Amino acid sequence: MLKSTTEGVILYKNLVRPLWSEVMIVQRVVLNSRPGVNGNPVAENFRVEEVNLPNNINEGQVQVRTLYLSVDPYMRCRMNEDTGTDYITPWQLSQVVDGGGIGIVEESKHLNFTKGDFVISFYWPWQTKVILDGNGLEKVDPQLVDGHLSYFLGAIGMPGLTSLIGIQEKGHITAGSNQTMVVSGAAGACGSLAGQIGHLMGCSRVVGICGTQEKCLLLTSELGFDAAVNYKKEKVAEKLRELCPAGVDVYFDNVGGDISDTVISQMNRNSHVILCGQISQYNKDVPYPPPLPPAVEAIQKERNITRERFLVLNYKDKFESGILQLSQWFKEGKLKIKETVMNGLENMGAAFQSMMTGGNIGKQIVCISEETSV
Repeated sequence: MLKSTTEGVILYKNLVRPLWSEVMIVQRVVLNSRPGVNGNPVAENFRVEEVNLPNNINEGQVQVRTLYLSVDPYMRCRMNEDTGTDYITPWQLSQVVDGGGIGIVEESKHLNFTKGDFVISFYWPWQTKVILDGNGLEKVDPQLVDGHLSYFLGAIGMPGLTSLIGIQEKGHITAGSNQTMVVSGAAGACGSLAGQIGHLMGCSRVVGICGTQEKCLLLTSELGFDAAVNYKKEKVAEKLRELCPAGVDVYFDNVGGDISDTVISQMNRNSHVILCGQISQYNKDVPYPPPLPPAVEAIQKERNITRERFLVLNYKDKFESGILQLSQWFKEGKLKIKETVMNGLENMGAAFQSMMTGGNIGKQIVCISEETSV
């Protein structure tokens, strides 16, 4: 028999404590609503909630703490019920959202990983801590990025590989042949790298297209572009004729739409379009890649301009050598890396909305935790 109410409370706490110790409370981001296939995504399409995470992991699993998460244009397709592709699955309503992420291993029951390892995944849940199947993770070496771990989600990761391999496979650049490259979305994650890589691989002239004077100045003063066009303030067709007097030989296309139609109209015979992305079309219910207007398509065919769909995931055999090349250029100071960082899981939606409307310079990253020790 209990002698007092206080003893009863102590007994109750002792009884339930083992139950509470079996879980920990973490934060996650779920898809709150869909913007509609023709709608503009907003921060309110996402919702932060708390969820219980088991304190024990099974064989083959690892518990990780999230350090950085990536937001990328391709994710807009995942907000629709049908992504329109066979290699990207849609996010589900009220389910945790996922994408590129990097974190640190806090506990491991997988042979390949130990406590303190840094790991990345293309399907990292937007969650502060998470238990993952170790087979879906890749260990990364911080020395490749001089300790800038977020670079593994950008320049020394998928955007860097997309830029490098896209130019290698579809650009047909020959050093010394006086080729001119134009890059649209030139201050973004891929564009800011593509222009630099174009120069490194032998283009004699690189011109970027972007949407603010600040971005134009960055391209020419820091990233080595020879010139830049502000499409919101200048007449793109006139400016390109001035800046590319010999025409355009390689076009790294991040945007599609009117800008791309204008560039293609000024491309030379036997030139090449590298189809990296079509962000201007992602809020529209159109096929990918979107068809060109008849007049532009006629120019493309008459001048034998290649415009083939490019999917970096088809070149996995080139990833390892590509990462090493990008890392080497970065360490030698030949590849300048820019990123826009927001802090906090609660800002994932805001970061996504900003990135889709050109609010970022370089790669858009969200920092979840800066603590890199366990």
